[in-house]
Amino acid sequence: MSVVHATTDEGTDGLVGPAGQGRGERSALVALLKTAHPVPAVAVTAVSALLAAAVGLGPAAGARAMAAVAAGQLSIGWCNDRIDMRRDRAAGRRDKPLAVGALRPGTVGAAALVALLACVPLSLACGFRAGAVHLGCVAAAWAYNLWLKRTIVSWVPYAVAFGLLPAFLTLALPGSPWPPPWLIAAAGLLATGAHFANVLPDIEDDLAEGVRGLPQRLGRRGSIAGAAILTFASCVVVTVGPTGSVTRSGGVLIAVTLTMCLVSVAGPTELVEGRLPFLVILGVAGVDAVLLVLASRTQAAGQAWP
Repeated sequence: MSVVHATTDEGTDGLVGPAGQGRGERSALVALLKTAHPVPAVAVTAVSALLAAAVGLGPAAGARAMAAVAAGQLSIGWCNDRIDMRRDRAAGRRDKPLAVGALRPGTVGAAALVALLACVPLSLACGFRAGAVHLGCVAAAWAYNLWLKRTIVSWVPYAVAFGLLPAFLTLALPGSPWPPPWLIAAAGLLATGAHFANVLPDIEDDLAEGVRGLPQRLGRRGSIAGAAILTFASCVVVTVGPTGSVTRSGGVLIAVTLTMCLVSVAGPTELVEGRLPFLVILGVAGVDAVLLVLASRTQAAGQAWP
């Protein structure tokens, strides 16, 4: 079997035969997966899986729900990077495969549409009501990518999409029950706080490129305060919601969360201007997500779904 050689830009020989083609295909696949925003996609899918188990979905129903969530997250990630391609190139984003030419724009656009189309039957396989709610969540995220991220209501898709995520999972249960209002509120507050925190590492670049969502309009300190307040509010709701009162351990948790949020907001300027607020709020949000799962499990164990 012959192997064709070609000279690379660096002047060395590179394989263009089957072995080289195989490496190129693997590299393209890795780049495509990277373009899908794998970390948030995996995080959302994992939290959804924990919530599904907590509310009482069985293995088969839980697997169907996770397949729908994963397809939706992939479509959202690919849509986001395809839309932001020119902005990422202008900003010199070397971590973005589309910005450095590692992928064709059409490939990413096609992947986003295929994942979106797959999300429809996967969502409806969980039941019509549950599927309709999940497709509404995905539609909200696409609306954010296409338009709302540059407007003062950039927070709305986060509140809607993640606030209704518990509803998608409980509606997939027998009888299609809705979750209690406190669970929807806690999830929506947590996600909206995450939106404010998520922009912190790139807020100056966003402003320079004309992205003026609500966090960007508030500026760094305003966004830190918004993220801290919303995350703390979510912690309070998820602590008080299941029982209507604050236990001793819940009070300690609320106090610790409030202290961490205050540090991220009122710390020295050199800390506020760095990554510390982002990391602190991210940590608090992670704890809050665990609390959300535990509270859902407590609610399900008490068989108190409305």
